Amino acid sequence: MTARSIRRTTAARTRLAAVGTLAVTGALLLTACGDQTKEKDSGSTDTASTSAAPLADKLPKAIRDKGVIKVGSDIAYAPVEFKDSSGNTAGIDPDIAAAMGKQLGVKFEFQNATFDTLIGGLASKRYDIAMSAMTDTKDRQEGIDGDTGKKVGAGVDFVDYFTAGVSLYTNAGDPQGIKTWDDLCGKTMAVQRNTFSHDLAKDQAAKCKKDGKAALKIEDFATNPEAETRMRSKGADVVSADFPIAAYSVKNAGGGKYFEIVGDQVEAGPYGIAVAKDNTELRDALQAAVQAIIDNGEYKKIVEKWGVADGAITESKINGGS
Repeated sequence: MTARSIRRTTAARTRLAAVGTLAVTGALLLTACGDQTKEKDSGSTDTASTSAAPLADKLPKAIRDKGVIKVGSDIAYAPVEFKDSSGNTAGIDPDIAAAMGKQLGVKFEFQNATFDTLIGGLASKRYDIAMSAMTDTKDRQEGIDGDTGKKVGAGVDFVDYFTAGVSLYTNAGDPQGIKTWDDLCGKTMAVQRNTFSHDLAKDQAAKCKKDGKAALKIEDFATNPEAETRMRSKGADVVSADFPIAAYSVKNAGGGKYFEIVGDQVEAGPYGIAVAKDNTELRDALQAAVQAIIDNGEYKKIVEKWGVADGAITESKINGGS
C-alpha cells in the first residue's frame, strides 16, 4: 500500500536487496478500482478449531466467542494482498493471517477498503484490525497528521511482522534518467494516496523547490494499480511503491514486459498489524501468534513462497517503528 505510512522523513536510508523470485500466478490487474470500502471478501482464512489452538486463551472473550477477527485491508496491492483469478483474497498478508489463525483458533476475515479509510474503520469498530502493508510509524502510533503535525486521532498500536523498503519503477525501456530520488525533479510521479511513497514524494518535491530545480509533479490515486495505469498511458514518468509490490509488478504486469525498477530501495521500515489503542489484549495475542509462527517455521515458508525472504523478521515487536 509501499511501506505505507503517513510519517515525515528527513533522510533516506538506502537498503539494497535483489528482486526475489515471486512464486505467484496470474498477471497484475491494471484497471482502476472504484471505492470498495463496504465490500466484504467472500473468503476467510481457514484455521484449526479453538480447542486445538495453543494461543486461543490469549484472545479477548468476545473474539473467541465469535471465532472471527475482522480485517480491514486494501486488497489491490499484490503480492501483499490481492484477488486471485478465482476472486479469492490471496497474498503475503492472508497467508500470514491464516498461519496466525491456527495458533489463535479463529478465522481472519478480510474485508476490502481503500487504504486511507482503514484507521478510521478501526476507530468506528468496523474492523478488529487493519493488515494492509501498513508501515508502523510514530505518527500513526500517536494519531498525528504527517502533513500538518496536528493530532487527528487516538492513534493505533502496531504488531510488527515484516520489513520493506520503497522502490521507484518506470515503463520498461524508458527509465527517464532516474537512478535516485534526486533525479525526480522535473518529472511526474503517480503514487497511491496516503502511503509512505506519497509522503516521500512530497518531501522530494519540497527538496526540488528548495534546491531551485524543476518541480516534481505528484498525481495521487486511490490504489496502486490506478497509479500504474496512469504511467502506462504516459501520463506519469514514474511510480513509487513498496519493494515487494514494485518487484511483483515488474515480474508479472504484461508478462514482465511493462515495467522496470530504477535505483535502489530506500527507507526500510516495519509493516505492522494495526490495533486500536484500547484493545491491548487482542494486540498482545496477535504478537504472540506472529512470534509463534516465526518460531515454528511457518512464517519462513510463507515469505519464501512469495519471494520476499529479504524482508523477514526474527522478532515481532509492538510499536517498533520510528
